[in-house]
Amino acid sequence: MASQDWFDKDFYKVLGVSKDVSAADLKKQYRKLARQYHPDSNPGDAAAEAKFKEISEANSVLADPEQRKEYDQIRAMGSGARFTAGGQGQSGGFEDVFGGMFGGGAGRGSAGGSAGSNYSYQQAGYDDLLGGMFGGNRGFGQPSGGFRGFGGPTRGRDVTARTTVDFVTATKGDTIKLQTAEGTTITVKIPAGVSDGQKIKLRGKGEQSVDGGEAGDIVLTVSVRKHPVFERDGLNLRVNVPVTFVEATLGATIEVPTLGGDPVKLRVGPGTPSGRVLRVKGRGVETPKGTGDLLAVVQVAVPSHLSDEAREALVAFHALEPNENPRAELLAKAQE
Repeated sequence: MASQDWFDKDFYKVLGVSKDVSAADLKKQYRKLARQYHPDSNPGDAAAEAKFKEISEANSVLADPEQRKEYDQIRAMGSGARFTAGGQGQSGGFEDVFGGMFGGGAGRGSAGGSAGSNYSYQQAGYDDLLGGMFGGNRGFGQPSGGFRGFGGPTRGRDVTARTTVDFVTATKGDTIKLQTAEGTTITVKIPAGVSDGQKIKLRGKGEQSVDGGEAGDIVLTVSVRKHPVFERDGLNLRVNVPVTFVEATLGATIEVPTLGGDPVKLRVGPGTPSGRVLRVKGRGVETPKGTGDLLAVVQVAVPSHLSDEAREALVAFHALEPNENPRAELLAKAQE
């Protein structure tokens, strides 16, 4: 659109809004009209297509605060005057509006030469004037000018969604299918190691653009069901492993479960206390960023039922125990 068209185009009227319309209300009105006149909604309707282009022109200027300011000032200065090239015996609109600023009627006479050179003088003066008023030498029609064509199409809105996956799927990764609110089935790749509450962005799966632009995204929040045995600790897997009093005291080789694999054997050293962590390298969560370990936390199991013979043997053992108080250090630290 040529610069002089800004005098002719009433963009506020095209969009059906007042001159003091807020940016939010302007956007809302444009979207409403864009949906109404979009070519996809009016196939073969030339009038609707022309209207769609017209409202796109208007929105591209008014939606940009800087361009809107320029547009309002130019319309206010022009007061309906026309910017014409000026010819022999013809008085140009540029001279009518800005002639006094260039020293009276010097616009046509001072340029000398033909009407063509007269137009060049007027065009240069007009651009220089606006450039100084709006902060920089910005001529219309240039890449940095006030009008930039129809502007880029609007992007569709992002959509939020939630899904729940089991512990194994979250740990090892998988591909699942989800159904959108519109009934469309989409395929989602759950990456290995996704954690509870983590968000996954599905690009281009959100709301469609009203004017042919890029679709929005789906922002998917993943909830992970708890596992009856394993817990996540970063990339590590943690599991509580019960051992008997005798195993913890004398030492033993025990079996420890792994996630989705065969159990592994671990050596429990003599005198292992409850809470000690035994580590199995490389049997945790495997991701492109690294692989964690399996952490087996020893829990000494105390028998709740003893036979008379076992009780007598335990009493005899107690009589032979070292005369040590396992809480002595704890009590001493409490007094510090």
